[in-house]
Amino acid sequence: MNLNERVLSMEAQLLTCLQENLRIPSVQGEAAEDAPYGVEVRKSLEHVLSAAQALGFRTENVDNHLGWCEYGEGEEMVAVLGHLDVVPAGDGWSFDPWGGEIRDGRIWGRGTMDDKGPSIAALFALAALRDSGLPIRRRIRLLFGCNEETGSQDVKYYLAKGGEVPVMGFTPDAEYPVINGEKGIINVTFSRNYQQSGDLQVLEIHGGTAPNVVPAAAWAKLACSQALAQHITQLSAPKVCFTATEYGVLVEAEGISAHGSTPEQGENAIGRLILALDMLPFEGEMAAVVHFLASTLGMESDGRSAGIYLHDEVSGGVTLNWGTLDGDEKRLSMKINYRYPVTKSYEDCAPTLDAAFAAAGFVKDTEQHKAKLYIPEDSQLVTTLLKVYAQHTGLEGKAKCIGGGTYAKMLPNILAFGPIFPGDEVREHKPDEFIEIPKLMKNAQIIASAMYEMAK
Repeated sequence: MNLNERVLSMEAQLLTCLQENLRIPSVQGEAAEDAPYGVEVRKSLEHVLSAAQALGFRTENVDNHLGWCEYGEGEEMVAVLGHLDVVPAGDGWSFDPWGGEIRDGRIWGRGTMDDKGPSIAALFALAALRDSGLPIRRRIRLLFGCNEETGSQDVKYYLAKGGEVPVMGFTPDAEYPVINGEKGIINVTFSRNYQQSGDLQVLEIHGGTAPNVVPAAAWAKLACSQALAQHITQLSAPKVCFTATEYGVLVEAEGISAHGSTPEQGENAIGRLILALDMLPFEGEMAAVVHFLASTLGMESDGRSAGIYLHDEVSGGVTLNWGTLDGDEKRLSMKINYRYPVTKSYEDCAPTLDAAFAAAGFVKDTEQHKAKLYIPEDSQLVTTLLKVYAQHTGLEGKAKCIGGGTYAKMLPNILAFGPIFPGDEVREHKPDEFIEIPKLMKNAQIIASAMYEMAK
């Protein structure tokens, strides 16, 4: 039985293991004892490490920040980095996001594509490679992270604790053929206090679930007189609903969710809501805040009105996603995720955006920055992964740059490789996330071959 056949022979075990893990809602939660990213994330890690032990691999749990399993001998180690944390389910599902349901040749649930499916596929690919008896001279380590979606503090902790650095590796958390460049990513939180005046005032405002998800819904509760409420409810705006209430008016905006790295593929409900609110007769500070946000961000996805549009031929232009908005009578807070081209830098964009918000009375509360990544196309790692891709698909692949951010930025000589095939819909971070079972198994075969090529 060759390596591809051995991978396919493990399909039933792989699917069962993946279903079990999908039923653990491993969204980052409140830190607890022995659970730095929340109890559910810890449960997901414990489950995968238990599965790895049952398969006979050496394992280590790095204080529930990250875990790994390993096969082989030798001084050098190659790695596959996956993650078990997921973004919130959000709205709009027709399947249970935590059900792991198999239907129509697909497995459904949050994490099937990003990144539990590929991570668990790697586990069984490693078992198939071991059972094949193919000779390797380097150890192969699978790292299972717990904080990729919200900062990658897990890999930083692993390194701080003396975790071994691989000589090369990949993360199955993007696209094929291979990703040799990733845009720089900045997650920033701005807030502003204000005093309201006039007949129309904000009581509550909310939209979005995470900075790297295009929000599909947003709403605002506004206090006003009955006369003004009657006037507002006569207004119209695309995909916006104005409803009279006992306190005044409820304004609801509808959008289309998408991954924060491709915001142009969605419709930002927060931006749509703010554009609708900019039509209304706010006064004083609130009028200034609403107009600033509408004119600076709105529903744009390229940062042009914010003054940070940049572009290069290698990776394209800046993308900007207004991910969350929360406020009450006295304060607004928002999270923005934006990404700059691989030939540009933090200094080319962040100071400009910060200055614009500061001039409008906002304070920058938090910021996370992952610098851009770029490895030349003629490197050994790129050529090795492209060879494996061609062998399994019959297609000649070319390296590409993306806006998504992966673990590839956290360790040297690591690239993103799979799991999405050219032409497939990008489904991560969206409702009804799924992966086709034949493509899940094809990923497992590709991962097994790539591990062998790196380790032989």
